[in-house]
Amino acid sequence: MRKVQLGDVVSIHCVGRLRSGEIFENTYEGDPFIFEVGSPEIIPGLSEAVMGMEEGEEKEVIIPPEKAFGLRDDNLIRAIPREAINLNVEPTPGLTLNLIVESPQGEFTFPAVVVEVSESEIVLDLNPPLAGEDLIFQIKLLKIFKEKENLFP
Repeated sequence: MRKVQLGDVVSIHCVGRLRSGEIFENTYEGDPFIFEVGSPEIIPGLSEAVMGMEEGEEKEVIIPPEKAFGLRDDNLIRAIPREAINLNVEPTPGLTLNLIVESPQGEFTFPAVVVEVSESEIVLDLNPPLAGEDLIFQIKLLKIFKEKENLFP
């Protein structure tokens, strides 16, 4: 039987959880996750986890932060003036904001968590929400697609 190789497009079901047991992803509740193995858009640890798997195979892997969303970086905690952000709600600690940034490559959105609020500024944590976390994935490989165009009939 064929095994997953770098560049293959695969379909998986997975449950992702933290060491605390908190589930952050569960594709069994919806459509399977389809991705190209080795794509820069996928965390490296997930691509590495499916390499060599066969259709129907299941396994559990622990992906360290270095192969997931990286380590937490205290330099990504920033205080900004309140007037620099146009919000429709009153910011409170724990609130996740989706910041929109324009760059030469176009517009992109990324999450920022409000850490602290004062009258003059808002302190934001710009680390990815899962930075610094070991990710535990239970993976079931559903299908290996040989070519991208076979994905959607």
